[in-house]
Amino acid sequence: MKVKIQHLFRRVMRPAIALAMGIGALCAILQLAGFDQTLRFDRGAIDAGHYWLLLSGNFVHLGPNHLFMNMAGFALIVALVWARFNTLEWALITVFSSLVVGVGLYLFDPEIIWYVGFSGTLHGLVIAGCLADLRHYPKSAALLLVLVVAKLAYEQLVGPLPGSESVAGGNVVENAHLYGAIGGAVIGGVLLLLKRGGAKLPVTPTSLDPD
Repeated sequence: MKVKIQHLFRRVMRPAIALAMGIGALCAILQLAGFDQTLRFDRGAIDAGHYWLLLSGNFVHLGPNHLFMNMAGFALIVALVWARFNTLEWALITVFSSLVVGVGLYLFDPEIIWYVGFSGTLHGLVIAGCLADLRHYPKSAALLLVLVVAKLAYEQLVGPLPGSESVAGGNVVENAHLYGAIGGAVIGGVLLLLKRGGAKLPVTPTSLDPD
């Protein structure tokens, strides 16, 4: 039993898994500490030079339900595709996708005065993960990729998925999901090209963390 516990601890504390746990903990701590108003995407504050809000707004939420919904989605991504990139690569994907969400909303959606939530970043993570997973599990990865793209198309053409706004406790900003997905596709594609070109840190398909 002691050996099994030690093995489980080593798996959990692998760098990429530790990163995922850290991201989840960060979102929870910021919410519990009441930083949702201070760190949210706020157009007026950004205009005044608080540019970090373009990033930080992705890590605070409307409330516990919104946080739980996004963290549940994050856990699913970790379970499905987290083995496809290493710790540094996932950190880059997370930051880049989040920045694309913030910058995209700021430049192209002037009607959005404020925004919170990790859902845009989630779309970037899942798209990047699916692109990497195509090499290992082409059918399932392609199916998941098609489902995510179909969801994005539905949101653009029809609106939020039924029930999503009531669960989140506020309006869904569909374009945040689109921008996050674009960011994830770009950075994920770049990282995969670097891998094929012989860059360091190759992916190990059978490991939860290729480090």
